[in-house]
Amino acid sequence: MSNTTPNYITPVGWQALKDELYQLVNKERPEIVQIVNWAASNGDRSENGDYLYGKRRMREIDRRIRFLTKRLEAAQVVDPETREATDQIFFGATVELLRGNGEEQTVRIVGVDEIDTARHKISWTSPLARALLKAREGDEIVFHGPEGREEIEVLSVAYVKIE
Repeated sequence: MSNTTPNYITPVGWQALKDELYQLVNKERPEIVQIVNWAASNGDRSENGDYLYGKRRMREIDRRIRFLTKRLEAAQVVDPETREATDQIFFGATVELLRGNGEEQTVRIVGVDEIDTARHKISWTSPLARALLKAREGDEIVFHGPEGREEIEVLSVAYVKIE
């Protein structure tokens, strides 16, 4: 993501990033530091699996800590529950759709750090969400997806807590 694109995120997504950062900084990293220090005290580091693994794991943790810190600094928390009522689709909307194949589907439009397709959470930057943004309840939109052109009807738009 470029610096010009906002990092929209729901309160639940923001908390999940904060929890992961806390876990890495206060639990995992200190444990790995202990293992590396213990392994280093055992002498020859070139053939010391605990030492080599520990150093590699610490680099991974540090990289993830830097990533999470940047994402949280850039985050713009948007709470769908406090949003002004509207039937128009924006970030944080829970949308009921009637797909072109006749199936109903619910999608929740969330931040890029919160994507979970199994729980119907799609990124606001995804092709489907971009096609839906600004549409209203009752609108039919044309979506050009992987399977080609599809007409989708917006059945309902709600702004509710996204777990």
